[in-house]
Amino acid sequence: MSAIPTIAEAAALIAARKLSPVELTKACLERVRALDGRLQTFLLLTEERALADACAAEARLMQGESKGPLDGIPIGHKDIYNTAGIRTTGHSRLLEHNVPAEDATSVRKLAEAGTVLMGKLATHEFAMGGPSFDLPWPPPRNPWNLEHFTGGSSSGTGAAVPAGLVLGGTGSDTGGSIRGPSTLCGLSGIKPTYGLVSRAGVLPLSFTLDHAGPMAWTAEDVALLLQAMAGHDPTDPASADRPVADFSAEIGQDVKGLRIGVIRHFHETDNPASAPTCQAIDAALGVLRDMGAELREVTLSPLQDYAACGWVILLAEAFSVHEPWLKSDYNRYGALLRERLALGGLLRGTDYVQAIRKRRILCAEMAAAMEDLDILVTAVQPAEAARITEVPRWALFEKPSYTIPFNVTGLPAISVCTGFGPGGLPLGMQMVGKPFAEPTLFRAAHAYEKATPWRDRRPSPQPALLAAQ
Repeated sequence: MSAIPTIAEAAALIAARKLSPVELTKACLERVRALDGRLQTFLLLTEERALADACAAEARLMQGESKGPLDGIPIGHKDIYNTAGIRTTGHSRLLEHNVPAEDATSVRKLAEAGTVLMGKLATHEFAMGGPSFDLPWPPPRNPWNLEHFTGGSSSGTGAAVPAGLVLGGTGSDTGGSIRGPSTLCGLSGIKPTYGLVSRAGVLPLSFTLDHAGPMAWTAEDVALLLQAMAGHDPTDPASADRPVADFSAEIGQDVKGLRIGVIRHFHETDNPASAPTCQAIDAALGVLRDMGAELREVTLSPLQDYAACGWVILLAEAFSVHEPWLKSDYNRYGALLRERLALGGLLRGTDYVQAIRKRRILCAEMAAAMEDLDILVTAVQPAEAARITEVPRWALFEKPSYTIPFNVTGLPAISVCTGFGPGGLPLGMQMVGKPFAEPTLFRAAHAYEKATPWRDRRPSPQPALLAAQ
């Protein structure tokens, strides 16, 4: 076993009484103290709560009353998830002293599953403005190279998981904010099907594009977290009222017979990715083909169509959320976010309506393309993470995003590490499934991870987390 256990590894050790939840939590706290002064992933470390949660988990274990595989597992929450009695800021000075009275639904459900709350993790301001250097807290750094960007907006979770500060955590994804940092920081993260996970109690950005979901080191771990988070919630109007699948049901099965469509033009023509990114995706597809998957080429509308549709919707809806504060407290926002949000005020009602109409066309197109496929594959990011001081101010809009098409369509999409670039930083691809077909995505992602060495490599320094094992 690696020095830092996965959630699945830790759960097995805890169940066998070979690992104490308290000792695991203390080891994570030690890593936070040793590393987070440089990584800057935590906005608030809840050490007393973490130790109390761990003690409670250990007591249940001793009494034979374990709550399941997440009982005693240290996690963190992106700081747009409301936590009762614990500061929730959205990484913004506008909410610098905000203390919610209730947990977000996902926070409550993960707590009920026995997780240990380590604290609140950094984000881009209100999940959109970053990396920003004019906020009360600095942006996180990429654990593979502290001079580089984490991606956003789930930046704290993206950096904390590979560094072993937590074993998993929550993110949100409006245009790629789970999958982007998961790829640039080398972990796995899923944007679930729209409506699968409640957004109640999560600070909104775009009502029809926002998705809540988990991030962890492996696809198997992500499936375990999603199992606790998913389910109907009447307090979220978009929540899907349907039974929750067993997300681990297909893990361990091979990929023989899976039909995989490659949207090659997205990352080779519409927004050409770097040669190492394309080569890594091709190599990953080769691994899947050699394991028995069937590969096909898929052609959709240009990536620019999906991106333009998504960004018009996102900007209009984000402006509607923030308009009152923009009018009263414009200069209290960071410069990046206020300038991005202000663009939404320039859109006309007809622009938004036309984007909604285009969305229906694009959703129908993608559904037709997937009719006889199980999975789609394309890039997540065009290259390794840039230096954090060299991220273009308008990077979100300069080139079309590979991730936003699946916010527009609401399809589930998981990031998978495909290796490392010449700079030593992670590369990745995204696998996209049919609505509510997350088990098949986990099956394919897990099979690929087991067939490749990428999950054995963590960023350094790596002090042993479980030296006694």
